[in-house]
Amino acid sequence: MNHKNNRTAGVLLPAFSPRRAGDLGIGDARAMSEWIEWAADHEVGFLQLLPINETGADDSPYNAISSVALEPLYLTMEVDDIPGLREEELTQARTDLGPAVLDGRLVEYSSVRAKKRELLQLCFPRFLSGDFAAEREEFRAFQNQEASWLNDYAMFRWLMDRDGGRETWDLWPAEFNEPAKAREYFQRERTKRGDAVMKELTYYAWVQWLCFRQWRAVRALGDAKNVKLMGDIPIGISYYSADVFFQRDQFDLEWCGGAPPETMFKHDRFIQRWGQNWGIPLYRWDLMEQQGYPWWKQRIRKLTEIFHIFRIDHILGFYRIYAFPWRPQRNEEFLDMTIDEARERTGGRVPQWAWRPDDTAENKAANCADGDRRLRAIIEAAGDGEVVGEDLGCVPEYVRPHLESLGIAGFRIPHWDSHDDHVVPGSELPACSFATYATHDHDTLAALWEGFRLAAIGQSEEPDQEELGKWNVRMMSEFGDIKITEDKIPLFTHEVQWKLLDGLLASRSRYAALMITDLYGMSDRYNKPGTVGGENWRFRLPFSLEDTYKDVTLLAEAAHLRKSIRKFHRSPAAPAAEE
Repeated sequence: MNHKNNRTAGVLLPAFSPRRAGDLGIGDARAMSEWIEWAADHEVGFLQLLPINETGADDSPYNAISSVALEPLYLTMEVDDIPGLREEELTQARTDLGPAVLDGRLVEYSSVRAKKRELLQLCFPRFLSGDFAAEREEFRAFQNQEASWLNDYAMFRWLMDRDGGRETWDLWPAEFNEPAKAREYFQRERTKRGDAVMKELTYYAWVQWLCFRQWRAVRALGDAKNVKLMGDIPIGISYYSADVFFQRDQFDLEWCGGAPPETMFKHDRFIQRWGQNWGIPLYRWDLMEQQGYPWWKQRIRKLTEIFHIFRIDHILGFYRIYAFPWRPQRNEEFLDMTIDEARERTGGRVPQWAWRPDDTAENKAANCADGDRRLRAIIEAAGDGEVVGEDLGCVPEYVRPHLESLGIAGFRIPHWDSHDDHVVPGSELPACSFATYATHDHDTLAALWEGFRLAAIGQSEEPDQEELGKWNVRMMSEFGDIKITEDKIPLFTHEVQWKLLDGLLASRSRYAALMITDLYGMSDRYNKPGTVGGENWRFRLPFSLEDTYKDVTLLAEAAHLRKSIRKFHRSPAAPAAEE
């Protein structure tokens, strides 16, 4: 892997979050291009995104229906970007969506998705028959080059339409709920309806061509501006995906991946009792290894067409993963059962580490060896791409040294890292690490500090949090060189904010990342783990990028960031530092 700039600074900005004049109520490729220009102006080395693969019904970017296909919601809907789109149709679409959707604080997924699809379906027949000969040739080349995944994906989307848009293939009609039956059903429909069926199928390939076309252009701009894009690859793929439907031999559908019980989830008794059941099927690692990991290599290679860096979410799952012998839909059924009662219900199976726990030296060595083989395949597929591993949670002691030996930067969250009852100073963090105060699953810096402060002084909404609050405030204050006493913990002020951010940027970690909400001192959250719906994955910045150049306060924050990046030698133009 190539790390020309050993220390760099990044900003987490999910693709759905930015807004621009003329968008349709969600971030899009053009908005991301604008932020690349901003990043270049402010010497930000990378923009960190969440997964941008096409999602399922709950709109979570971690619930993709394809390991390769991109989310059409992020398409820029402008006449220059969509062949066949007309200005009057765009104007009408904006009128139809109205201010509540276009200017709202949260993404209204159902409205935006319906409107973008309506526009795309207007454009598709014009594309096929209109004056777009060069574009049609480009599209045909795309179909040929991407056939290994595109054909099955398009078929899956076509089958979803046969069942009202639902991806839940195990609930589809019996005539097409298995791969062989689905292909036979398609041929019958093609015999019956002729070219109309092929056009329906081709529509989905065309939409993917548009997606890849736009995101490849975003990548090219990043290359030109010396700003890297950082992607995100979940450890799993949705049970309800084209991959699982058509390549079932690659997956163990008898088990679902997740995480072990965690008492910190006060709002969720199931997680406290049993753990997190993510519903993702386990991999048939034995078969994948025999075949040379073709599924994983394709997934990585397509990702690195767009992203220079990528984070593997829950990289611990390459070594071992906590597994459930039931689907999440059955969680309620097991909530109050004993282990013995659960065994009786499942035929003897209970949640466990797959396929071996880290309970002996031999098992640890075997799990580490498994992870080594699998991750080396990922690194090989990544080529010049940089790999970051989200290694948070129950981390076996062998994982971090092993990741470092492979050149994979693991996560470091300062207030979680301590030694001898003190925070690990930034100067002592490993060079091969990714330092950040929070991920998309956590509170922002402002909310973290205030939450810990209130807990420390006995004003938390949750009982018995005083000692934990004191500990976290002390760890954060040590890391940011903030003066506190037993009797006086400062409110989250602008000074506190920048002492913390500067502590992060000053650290030895190769990557230092802050959320865009941290830069502007906001408290809005992207996701609350263990919950579905609500405000998850919906937060939009309350201002456009253009607004940030007009607002003195917002402008000053960005200027402060650039100054700190230079001060701590994280500029993309800075010479590589010795590790």
